[in-house]
Amino acid sequence: MKTVLVSAVALIDADGRVLLAQRPAGKSMPGLWEFPGGKVEPGETPEAALIRELHEELAIDTWASCLAPLTFASHSYADFHLLMPLFACRKWQGIARPQEGQVLKWVRVGQLKDYPMPPADIPLIPILRDWL
Repeated sequence: MKTVLVSAVALIDADGRVLLAQRPAGKSMPGLWEFPGGKVEPGETPEAALIRELHEELAIDTWASCLAPLTFASHSYADFHLLMPLFACRKWQGIARPQEGQVLKWVRVGQLKDYPMPPADIPLIPILRDWL
């Protein structure tokens, strides 16, 4: 089974809310909510992938020094195994705006469980809740 490396981030605003993005129609698992991020390309670090993805998907900029490693997910789907480091980020430049048709929502950490998420993301919620 192929292992896919995806980097994700919990963007945390000044009010302690976390940004979720809803997967648009046409992508796998449409309608589910996830932490922003994306695939790590060959030769790219997870931090560099997040910086690139946040710029492409949300039109915001951040720096590696602002990405704090928090935890990771390791989950087997039917056709691949996902390995996903989750970083926490409290500092970025710009206002998060969807660039790829996704819906964005700032969510209080206690309400994250109310949003349907991909199976790999669900175990990250209690860790994020305890950390915040």
